[in-house]
Parts: sequence; C-alpha cells; structure tokens
Amino acid sequence: MYERKIPVDLDCPLRLTMSLIGAKWKSCIIDELRNRKMRPSELHKALPEATPRVLDIQLKELVDDGLVEKTVYAEQPPRSEYSLSELGKSLIPIIDSLLAWGEEHEDVFEKKYGKR
Repeated sequence: MYERKIPVDLDCPLRLTMSLIGAKWKSCIIDELRNRKMRPSELHKALPEATPRVLDIQLKELVDDGLVEKTVYAEQPPRSEYSLSELGKSLIPIIDSLLAWGEEHEDVFEKKYGKR
C-alpha cells in the first residue's frame, strides 16, 4: 500500500477532504455508485479509461476510508458489490457542484483540450 512521504495537514479541512477523494478516479467512482450498487466489472465498463489495477486500488482506498462499502457474497464463484456508505453519500452534493462547475465553464476545457 502507498505510504505518504509528506503527512496530511490535519488543520486544513480542504486538504483532508482532498486526501480522501483527490485521486483521479475516486470522484468518478462515487458518482457511478450514487444510484445503485455495482459489481467490479460494471465499474470497469463504466470507467473504461481507468486501468483495472488503478480502479481496484482506488476502490480499496475508498472502502478503507469508509466512503464505499464492499459486500462479498459467499457463492461459487464469489461475487462482490460496491455501494456508497452514508459517509460517501454525504459527498454527492460536492460531486454535483463539481459537475455543475464543469458544465458552466465548458469553454475552459475547450481551450485546453479542443472541441468534443
């Protein structure tokens, strides 16, 4: 597991929040899980740009941080599902604000990346 070289500033709520959701795919994972439980393969299909290894690592970190819950079913073959915890659900307004900001400032992205 990754270990930080620079400790998180415990006096800064923004840095603390970003330490939980700041990785590239974490906010996307939270957004995908907002309405339903998903199996790992469904998340991989929903976020094809993310490599499976990175997605699995970030899912594990979200589970370890208590934002996502993993349910493993005792079946053959084993099956698991991910869903948002209550703590994870409390991030939905933040995700919605990020989405709204991105839509409102689409011109910034067009300058940087070109038209869709």
